[in-house]
Amino acid sequence: MLYKSKDTKKIINEKNLPEDLIIGNKSFKSRLMLGTGKYRNIRESIESIKSSGTSIVTVAIRRSQQKKRNGEVSLLDIVDWKQIWLLPNTAGCETAEEAIRVASLGREVNKQLGQVDNNFIKLEVISDSTYLLPDPIGTLKAAEYLINKNFTVLPYIYPDPILAKQLEDIGCQAIMPLGSPIGSGQGLKNLYNIQIIVENAKVPIVVDAGIGTSSEANQAMELGASAVLLNTAVAKSKSPALMAESMKLGVISGRKCYIAGKMKKKVKANASSPYEGTPKLN
Repeated sequence: MLYKSKDTKKIINEKNLPEDLIIGNKSFKSRLMLGTGKYRNIRESIESIKSSGTSIVTVAIRRSQQKKRNGEVSLLDIVDWKQIWLLPNTAGCETAEEAIRVASLGREVNKQLGQVDNNFIKLEVISDSTYLLPDPIGTLKAAEYLINKNFTVLPYIYPDPILAKQLEDIGCQAIMPLGSPIGSGQGLKNLYNIQIIVENAKVPIVVDAGIGTSSEANQAMELGASAVLLNTAVAKSKSPALMAESMKLGVISGRKCYIAGKMKKKVKANASSPYEGTPKLN
Protein backbone atom coordinates (compact mmCIF):
# COMPACT_ATOMS: atom_id res chain seq x y z
CA MET A 1 0.00 0.00 0.00
CA LEU A 2 1.61 3.23 -1.18
CA TYR A 3 -0.67 5.66 0.69
CA LYS A 4 -1.23 4.58 4.28
CA SER A 5 -2.81 7.53 6.08
CA LYS A 6 -6.58 8.00 6.22
CA ASP A 7 -6.21 11.66 5.19
CA THR A 8 -4.30 10.69 2.07
CA LYS A 9 -6.88 8.09 1.09
CA LYS A 10 -9.58 10.74 1.57
CA ILE A 11 -7.75 13.15 -0.77
CA ILE A 12 -7.33 10.41 -3.39
CA ASN A 13 -11.04 9.65 -3.25
CA GLU A 14 -12.00 13.34 -3.42
CA LYS A 15 -9.79 13.92 -6.47
CA ASN A 16 -10.96 10.64 -8.03
CA LEU A 17 -7.34 9.53 -8.43
CA PRO A 18 -6.64 5.81 -8.81
CA GLU A 19 -3.94 4.49 -6.50
CA ASP A 20 -2.66 2.19 -9.23
CA LEU A 21 -1.79 3.09 -12.82
CA ILE A 22 -4.71 2.03 -15.02
CA ILE A 23 -4.26 1.73 -18.80
CA GLY A 24 -7.14 0.26 -20.74
CA ASN A 25 -8.46 -2.62 -18.65
CA LYS A 26 -5.15 -3.32 -16.87
CA SER A 27 -3.96 -2.10 -13.48
CA PHE A 28 -0.27 -1.68 -12.52
CA LYS A 29 1.31 -1.04 -9.13
CA SER A 30 4.36 0.85 -10.39
CA ARG A 31 4.23 4.16 -12.24
CA LEU A 32 7.76 3.74 -13.57
CA MET A 33 8.14 2.02 -16.95
CA LEU A 34 11.59 0.85 -17.97
CA GLY A 35 13.22 0.47 -21.37
CA THR A 36 15.63 -2.37 -22.12
CA GLY A 37 18.14 -0.97 -24.62
CA LYS A 38 21.69 0.36 -24.28
CA TYR A 39 22.72 -1.71 -21.25
CA ARG A 40 26.29 -2.95 -21.14
CA ASN A 41 25.13 -6.51 -20.58
CA ILE A 42 21.98 -8.50 -19.86
CA ARG A 43 22.84 -8.87 -16.17
CA GLU A 44 22.67 -5.12 -15.64
CA SER A 45 19.33 -4.91 -17.41
CA ILE A 46 17.81 -7.65 -15.23
CA GLU A 47 19.16 -6.09 -12.02
CA SER A 48 17.77 -2.72 -13.06
CA ILE A 49 14.32 -4.15 -13.74
CA LYS A 50 14.27 -5.72 -10.29
CA SER A 51 15.50 -2.66 -8.38
CA SER A 52 13.18 -0.31 -10.27
CA GLY A 53 10.12 -2.17 -9.04
CA THR A 54 8.61 -1.62 -12.49
CA SER A 55 5.43 -3.37 -13.61
CA ILE A 56 5.95 -2.61 -17.31
CA VAL A 57 9.02 -3.22 -19.48
CA THR A 58 9.24 -2.05 -23.07
CA VAL A 59 11.16 -3.95 -25.74
CA ALA A 60 11.93 -2.96 -29.33
CA ILE A 61 10.31 -5.71 -31.38
CA ARG A 62 12.69 -5.22 -34.31
CA ARG A 63 15.67 -5.84 -32.04
CA SER A 64 14.03 -8.84 -30.38
CA GLN A 65 13.47 -10.50 -33.77
CA GLN A 66 17.16 -10.47 -34.67
CA LYS A 67 18.69 -13.92 -34.93
CA LYS A 68 20.65 -14.99 -31.86
CA ARG A 69 24.09 -16.53 -32.03
CA ASN A 70 24.57 -20.07 -30.70
CA GLY A 71 24.01 -20.14 -26.94
CA GLU A 72 23.02 -16.47 -26.80
CA VAL A 73 20.23 -15.59 -24.37
CA SER A 74 17.92 -12.60 -24.83
CA LEU A 75 16.02 -10.58 -22.26
CA LEU A 76 12.79 -12.18 -23.47
CA ASP A 77 14.15 -15.55 -22.33
CA ILE A 78 14.98 -14.43 -18.78
CA VAL A 79 12.34 -12.01 -17.48
CA ASP A 80 9.46 -13.51 -15.49
CA TRP A 81 6.60 -12.46 -17.75
CA LYS A 82 4.05 -13.64 -15.20
CA GLN A 83 5.18 -10.73 -13.03
CA ILE A 84 6.15 -8.12 -15.65
CA TRP A 85 3.87 -6.76 -18.41
CA LEU A 86 5.54 -6.49 -21.80
CA LEU A 87 5.04 -3.28 -23.74
CA PRO A 88 6.32 -3.98 -27.27
CA ASN A 89 7.41 -0.89 -29.18
CA THR A 90 7.81 -0.07 -32.85
CA ALA A 91 11.19 1.66 -32.51
CA GLY A 92 13.01 1.96 -35.81
CA CYS A 93 9.87 2.34 -37.91
CA GLU A 94 9.90 5.33 -40.25
CA THR A 95 6.40 5.01 -41.70
CA ALA A 96 2.92 4.17 -40.48
CA GLU A 97 2.94 1.02 -42.62
CA GLU A 98 6.16 -0.24 -41.02
CA ALA A 99 4.84 0.48 -37.54
CA ILE A 100 1.64 -1.44 -38.23
CA ARG A 101 3.58 -4.52 -39.38
CA VAL A 102 5.89 -4.43 -36.36
CA ALA A 103 2.95 -3.92 -33.99
CA SER A 104 1.43 -7.14 -35.30
CA LEU A 105 4.71 -8.94 -34.61
CA GLY A 106 4.68 -7.47 -31.11
CA ARG A 107 1.27 -8.94 -30.37
CA GLU A 108 2.51 -12.37 -31.49
CA VAL A 109 5.52 -12.05 -29.17
CA ASN A 110 3.15 -11.29 -26.27
CA LYS A 111 1.21 -14.47 -26.99
CA GLN A 112 4.38 -16.54 -27.21
CA LEU A 113 5.36 -15.30 -23.74
CA GLY A 114 2.00 -16.34 -22.31
CA GLN A 115 0.38 -12.89 -22.23
CA VAL A 116 -2.46 -13.89 -24.52
CA ASP A 117 -4.62 -10.91 -23.54
CA ASN A 118 -1.80 -8.37 -24.06
CA ASN A 119 -2.68 -6.08 -26.97
CA PHE A 120 -0.48 -3.21 -25.78
CA ILE A 121 1.79 -1.42 -28.24
CA LYS A 122 4.00 1.60 -27.77
CA LEU A 123 3.62 3.27 -31.15
CA GLU A 124 6.70 5.03 -32.53
CA VAL A 125 6.85 6.45 -36.05
CA ILE A 126 10.13 8.31 -36.46
CA SER A 127 11.46 9.47 -39.84
CA ASP A 128 13.83 12.11 -38.40
CA SER A 129 17.21 10.40 -38.01
CA THR A 130 18.98 13.36 -36.36
CA TYR A 131 16.73 14.37 -33.47
CA LEU A 132 14.48 11.28 -33.52
CA LEU A 133 11.34 13.39 -33.30
CA PRO A 134 8.11 11.46 -33.95
CA ASP A 135 6.07 11.95 -37.11
CA PRO A 136 2.65 13.30 -36.02
CA ILE A 137 0.78 12.43 -39.23
CA GLY A 138 2.23 8.92 -39.47
CA THR A 139 1.54 8.34 -35.78
CA LEU A 140 -2.10 9.41 -36.08
CA LYS A 141 -2.59 7.25 -39.17
CA ALA A 142 -1.05 4.15 -37.60
CA ALA A 143 -2.85 4.67 -34.29
CA GLU A 144 -6.25 4.80 -35.97
CA TYR A 145 -5.59 1.57 -37.88
CA LEU A 146 -4.25 -0.30 -34.84
CA ILE A 147 -7.15 0.80 -32.61
CA ASN A 148 -9.54 -0.64 -35.19
CA LYS A 149 -7.57 -3.90 -34.88
CA ASN A 150 -8.16 -3.95 -31.10
CA PHE A 151 -4.69 -2.84 -30.04
CA THR A 152 -4.23 -0.85 -26.84
CA VAL A 153 -2.21 1.99 -28.35
CA LEU A 154 0.23 4.17 -26.42
CA PRO A 155 1.59 6.68 -28.97
CA TYR A 156 4.92 8.43 -28.52
CA ILE A 157 4.55 12.07 -29.58
CA TYR A 158 6.09 15.50 -29.52
CA PRO A 159 4.25 17.35 -26.72
CA ASP A 160 1.61 18.89 -28.94
CA PRO A 161 -1.63 19.35 -26.92
CA ILE A 162 -3.82 19.30 -30.04
CA LEU A 163 -2.31 16.05 -31.35
CA ALA A 164 -2.54 14.52 -27.88
CA LYS A 165 -6.25 15.26 -27.73
CA GLN A 166 -6.83 13.95 -31.26
CA LEU A 167 -5.12 10.67 -30.37
CA GLU A 168 -7.16 10.37 -27.21
CA ASP A 169 -10.37 11.07 -29.15
CA ILE A 170 -9.75 8.24 -31.63
CA GLY A 171 -9.24 5.76 -28.78
CA CYS A 172 -5.61 5.74 -27.59
CA GLN A 173 -5.52 4.47 -24.00
CA ALA A 174 -2.51 6.58 -22.94
CA ILE A 175 -0.43 9.36 -24.47
CA MET A 176 3.37 9.48 -24.25
CA PRO A 177 4.75 13.00 -24.85
CA LEU A 178 8.53 13.37 -24.90
CA GLY A 179 10.31 15.46 -22.29
CA SER A 180 13.20 16.08 -24.69
CA PRO A 181 14.82 14.05 -27.51
CA ILE A 182 15.41 10.34 -26.95
CA GLY A 183 18.60 9.59 -25.05
CA SER A 184 19.53 13.26 -24.66
CA GLY A 185 19.17 13.53 -20.88
CA GLN A 186 18.05 17.14 -21.30
CA GLY A 187 15.10 16.75 -18.93
CA LEU A 188 11.71 18.39 -19.38
CA LYS A 189 12.28 20.99 -22.09
CA ASN A 190 8.58 21.22 -22.96
CA LEU A 191 7.21 21.74 -19.48
CA TYR A 192 4.33 24.06 -20.37
CA ASN A 193 3.03 21.88 -23.22
CA ILE A 194 3.18 18.76 -21.04
CA GLN A 195 1.21 20.60 -18.36
CA ILE A 196 -1.50 21.48 -20.89
CA ILE A 197 -1.66 17.86 -22.09
CA VAL A 198 -2.00 16.61 -18.51
CA GLU A 199 -4.75 19.11 -17.70
CA ASN A 200 -6.77 18.26 -20.83
CA ALA A 201 -6.40 14.48 -20.78
CA LYS A 202 -8.85 11.87 -19.57
CA VAL A 203 -6.35 9.06 -20.18
CA PRO A 204 -2.97 8.48 -18.50
CA ILE A 205 -0.10 10.73 -19.61
CA VAL A 206 3.29 9.02 -19.58
CA VAL A 207 6.30 11.32 -19.93
CA ASP A 208 8.70 9.45 -22.17
CA ALA A 209 12.27 10.27 -23.25
CA GLY A 210 14.86 12.84 -22.21
CA ILE A 211 14.76 12.29 -18.46
CA GLY A 212 18.29 12.09 -17.07
CA THR A 213 17.90 12.25 -13.29
CA SER A 214 15.47 11.18 -10.58
CA SER A 215 14.68 14.84 -9.85
CA GLU A 216 13.40 15.18 -13.44
CA ALA A 217 11.28 12.04 -13.04
CA ASN A 218 9.99 13.60 -9.83
CA GLN A 219 9.20 16.85 -11.64
CA ALA A 220 7.18 15.05 -14.30
CA MET A 221 5.09 13.34 -11.63
CA GLU A 222 4.63 16.59 -9.69
CA LEU A 223 3.05 18.05 -12.84
CA GLY A 224 0.41 15.36 -12.66
CA ALA A 225 1.78 12.87 -15.17
CA SER A 226 0.45 9.36 -14.56
CA ALA A 227 3.78 7.65 -15.17
CA VAL A 228 7.30 8.00 -16.53
CA LEU A 229 9.12 5.84 -19.06
CA LEU A 230 12.90 6.00 -19.23
CA ASN A 231 15.87 3.95 -20.38
CA THR A 232 19.16 5.72 -21.14
CA ALA A 233 19.45 7.46 -17.75
CA VAL A 234 19.54 4.05 -16.09
CA ALA A 235 21.41 2.03 -18.72
CA LYS A 236 24.23 4.55 -19.14
CA SER A 237 24.78 5.35 -15.46
CA LYS A 238 27.78 3.91 -13.59
CA SER A 239 25.45 1.78 -11.48
CA PRO A 240 22.25 1.04 -13.43
CA ALA A 241 20.57 -0.88 -10.59
CA LEU A 242 21.17 1.95 -8.15
CA MET A 243 19.95 4.54 -10.65
CA ALA A 244 16.84 2.45 -11.30
CA GLU A 245 16.06 2.48 -7.59
CA SER A 246 16.63 6.25 -7.51
CA MET A 247 14.15 6.70 -10.37
CA LYS A 248 11.61 4.54 -8.55
CA LEU A 249 11.82 6.76 -5.47
CA GLY A 250 11.67 9.93 -7.59
CA VAL A 251 8.45 8.75 -9.23
CA ILE A 252 6.87 7.77 -5.91
CA SER A 253 7.86 11.06 -4.30
CA GLY A 254 6.55 13.11 -7.21
CA ARG A 255 3.21 11.30 -7.20
CA LYS A 256 2.77 11.89 -3.47
CA CYS A 257 3.63 15.57 -3.92
CA TYR A 258 1.03 15.93 -6.66
CA ILE A 259 -1.66 14.27 -4.56
CA ALA A 260 -0.80 16.26 -1.43
CA GLY A 261 -1.08 19.54 -3.35
CA LYS A 262 1.74 22.07 -3.63
CA MET A 263 1.66 25.38 -1.76
CA LYS A 264 1.18 28.53 -3.81
CA LYS A 265 4.30 30.57 -4.56
CA LYS A 266 4.47 34.08 -3.11
CA VAL A 267 6.59 37.10 -3.90
CA LYS A 268 7.04 38.15 -0.27
CA ALA A 269 8.25 36.10 2.66
CA ASN A 270 5.74 34.64 5.08
CA ALA A 271 7.06 33.77 8.55
CA SER A 272 6.59 30.19 9.68
CA SER A 273 6.20 31.26 13.29
CA PRO A 274 3.57 33.85 14.29
CA TYR A 275 4.57 37.21 15.77
CA GLU A 276 1.49 37.39 18.00
CA GLY A 277 2.28 36.63 21.61
CA THR A 278 6.00 37.24 21.21
CA PRO A 279 7.30 38.89 24.39
CA LYS A 280 8.76 42.37 23.95
CA LEU A 281 12.33 42.92 25.02
CA ASN A 282 13.25 46.19 26.81
